[in-house]
Amino acid sequence: MEIWAVLMFVVLLPALLLGYPVAFTLGAIAILFGTLTVGIEIFALLPYRIFGIMTNFTLLAVPLFIFMGIILDKSKVAEELLESLAKILGRSPGGLATAVILVGAMLAASTGVVGATVVTLGVIALPTMLKHKYDESLACGTVAASGTLGQVIPPSIVAILLADIMGVPVGRMFMATLIPGLFLIGAYILYIQYLSYKNPRLAPSFQTIEPPDLAALSKAILPPIALIFAVLGSIFIGIASPTEAAAVGASGALVLAIMRNRLSLTSLSEGAIEATKLTSMVFMILIGATAFGLVFKALGGDKLVATFFSSIGVGATGFILISMMIIFILGFFLDFIEICFIVVPIFEPVARQLGLDPLWFAILIAMNLQTSFLTPPFGFSLFYLKAVAPKQIRASHIYNGVTPFILIQLVALILIITFPKTVTWLPDLMDRYNGLL
Repeated sequence: MEIWAVLMFVVLLPALLLGYPVAFTLGAIAILFGTLTVGIEIFALLPYRIFGIMTNFTLLAVPLFIFMGIILDKSKVAEELLESLAKILGRSPGGLATAVILVGAMLAASTGVVGATVVTLGVIALPTMLKHKYDESLACGTVAASGTLGQVIPPSIVAILLADIMGVPVGRMFMATLIPGLFLIGAYILYIQYLSYKNPRLAPSFQTIEPPDLAALSKAILPPIALIFAVLGSIFIGIASPTEAAAVGASGALVLAIMRNRLSLTSLSEGAIEATKLTSMVFMILIGATAFGLVFKALGGDKLVATFFSSIGVGATGFILISMMIIFILGFFLDFIEICFIVVPIFEPVARQLGLDPLWFAILIAMNLQTSFLTPPFGFSLFYLKAVAPKQIRASHIYNGVTPFILIQLVALILIITFPKTVTWLPDLMDRYNGLL
């Protein structure tokens, strides 16, 4: 029976690479193999599992955070943030790139959707950087790396999905991503400053920029920051659950749009439709993956994976290295949603059997997926950026630009593997503060 489980994956990967819809591919392969091997009665419990997914209170945060990000995008919060920070930082070499990184971090903390952040920065920031004579590779790398911060910085959609799969509270997951996320932001900025100090021509300063207007700066910067603190702060101090905080964030995004006179019935309707489409895609993939996982486990696939790792005698360290390599390679071809729902449930029981902290292992996966998003030639963020980049930008500019940022992310991943407390210290501290430990 285990051979049939292996064949399921052998059939699945080519089908996905051929471009068939992921949700329907997973469901069709599950029905085919389940019927051939066990019989159609294997799916008797599937409706109950689907009902459990649709009534999952934690997953309700997904559409709310997606809606929040879409409304913030339509209210042009990112554009005003970039303009304001550029006026503050642009007078020094590398200042505009630093502003792009900070805006990318704020967008990541506001939307949690990588594709939306990369496209937004590509449309707004990349032409501005090129206009001010920034090196093409540096500009592309800065935009792509800043956009992928949404994989790690809360409220990350991937963090919500991983928390649900790994059986970890979403609040702890968000807190665990803070230190790695802040490390990446700081490392990116230090790299930019080093380059601009070494060769100011790569990242020149603004010579003719107008002095900043404090009132305009406050209006552009303070409301988004207040929204981020309202969402994350309410989770961290235990006032609200992540789903309740997501509702606060969605409401706050609507308030920001109203304050800027950029909310109409048309934009509200468009935002709701886009959020519904994205949410439907996520949940359809989850339903297909549930059917796939049901058959895979019935065929003994999960036991086969556990037996494989125990038989080769690599232990916990070897399992981490092998699993990270597999996820990294799959990240070239599959979206993070597909990896979360297909691959992670297979590795999760093995990780628990080896005594690994599920929270720490989930953060390793999130960091790994972020790195694979940038890695040439198939990184998804590279495709997002190329689709909206000006015509003079070639693929070589993007590949050369992201390479240093990939190395920074790999250093961060190694540090997390070497020092697990960088992930678990803050969640444990907040649990002690809230009386949970």
